[in-house]
Amino acid sequence: MTFDDEWAALKSDARERQSAQMSLNTAGARPGVPASGADRDLVVHRDELGAVGNEAFRVHGELRKRADVAGADKAGAGTTARAAAELQGRNFSAGGELYTTLEVWTSQVKTVLQMFAHISNHLDYSKKSHANDEVEIAATLRGRDGSAVPVSELQKYVK
Repeated sequence: MTFDDEWAALKSDARERQSAQMSLNTAGARPGVPASGADRDLVVHRDELGAVGNEAFRVHGELRKRADVAGADKAGAGTTARAAAELQGRNFSAGGELYTTLEVWTSQVKTVLQMFAHISNHLDYSKKSHANDEVEIAATLRGRDGSAVPVSELQKYVK
């Protein structure tokens, strides 16, 4: 069997598996399964957001400390940059190639760092924003007697 024949067979098998597994958003309401059927709702608890944000912050800090990027140490060059300079100084062509590799690596590490920082910052912002929204909603949704309107009462208006 040639590569093209094998590749075509693999693609065909993948298509068949995908069509057999594919479903639109839901297969309908299922008893005992939360968020199935028409009452789906996205629920994220604050402690879950905090854990994800904290992990993103931790990974960002560790990656920033440990990744060998250009300008990473006190001398202004990481170990890879020093190795490339040494190779280039001894007229090895690998020195220039190592610099190119380092530039690509540095760019990719910085992109990943930005992604983790964005996740951490966004979750911190979301938590604070949600807490402020809750305070505002609690302040504006009051019953006739001035007490807070319970969630069960609010859900009657939504149904």
